[in-house]
Amino acid sequence: MPKTGYTYVLSNKNRTVLYVGVTSRIRLRMLQHKSGHGCVFSSRYNVYDLMYFETIPIIVNAIKREKQLKNWHKEWKWNFIKENNPDLIDLACECLPMRKYWSIRRRRWIRRKGRSD
Repeated sequence: MPKTGYTYVLSNKNRTVLYVGVTSRIRLRMLQHKSGHGCVFSSRYNVYDLMYFETIPIIVNAIKREKQLKNWHKEWKWNFIKENNPDLIDLACECLPMRKYWSIRRRRWIRRKGRSD
């Protein structure tokens, strides 16, 4: 059975920088990014907010999609994101089934609404 993949786009607080990535474990990857251990680029440019993600049934196709998105101009990426997330909210806390996540800016664990540990 092929492994599921996720292609995702992160941004910084000011919505000026974008990072496109791929993973097979989206919850873990978002926790890594939000804790500052995602990658050098996201740590350096404070890119922690999940603007967009898509589930792709086969990881190889998710990698192809990541490469496709990385080749898009920044303006194209923003237009695509705004079509899917018009309020530019951090989807990590809205859409992903995490009980809590680490907030770099607040330097503490944030509990997701409606959940308890």
